[in-house]
Amino acid sequence: MKYSMFIGRWQPWHEGHKWLINQRLKEGKNVLICIRDMETDENNPWTPRQVQQTLENVFEQDDRVKIMIIPDIESVNYGRGVGYDVIEHVPPSTIKEISATKIRKEMRKDNEN
Repeated sequence: MKYSMFIGRWQPWHEGHKWLINQRLKEGKNVLICIRDMETDENNPWTPRQVQQTLENVFEQDDRVKIMIIPDIESVNYGRGVGYDVIEHVPPSTIKEISATKIRKEMRKDNEN
């Protein structure tokens, strides 16, 4: 069984991420969501396991989605004729404007109040 793979931090999961994953799900494709194993810090406030639990809750009813933690990566590389595509999904402007950085900033403000 083949999967469309997405690699990210997903910090936090938001509507832009949902739109991205749904591009493949709407086509009836299986999806593999890979969570980069990164140390927590200001830009990564949740552990990879916490992110995984969130995504498992989001997709618990969809057996086309697998979620896994992978080592942090420096690059994605491929050779010629590898048997898979590299696909860019260009979001509409309403989705493109979503920023996890802004979301985290608002969350920090809310926690301070």
